[in-house]
Amino acid sequence: MKQLEQARKFLAKAAEDEALLDAVLAKPEVSDSIYGFHAQQAAEKLLKALLSVHAVRFPKTHDLHELLNLLENAGETLPPELTRVDELTPFAVEWRYDYFTAPPSFDRVKTRDLVARVRAFVEQRIKSATS
Repeated sequence: MKQLEQARKFLAKAAEDEALLDAVLAKPEVSDSIYGFHAQQAAEKLLKALLSVHAVRFPKTHDLHELLNLLENAGETLPPELTRVDELTPFAVEWRYDYFTAPPSFDRVKTRDLVARVRAFVEQRIKSATS
């Protein structure tokens, strides 16, 4: 199944971002904007993995809200506490490249936990969809 293969690739790439998140969680020399960027990237890849397994086409976008909407349109709704992941969207471009806007201070531990919970949900839904 081509969709499952693509989903697995997205899961593997997300794991690379997650490994970095774990490695720099307590490193103050790594800025929150860099941490948030990799959290956003992991979440984006996880959502794209779930879209892939459902054979939903998606644009080249970093907008997590847009990806969540595509999932909802495909009948796949994340639990409300996980939809907060779309708050990471500005880390992809706005706060990564805009030198005049700093990201708000945020809790890295809570952010990492959110990404981990999104992963757990996505993996469970992919398993259900392919069983």
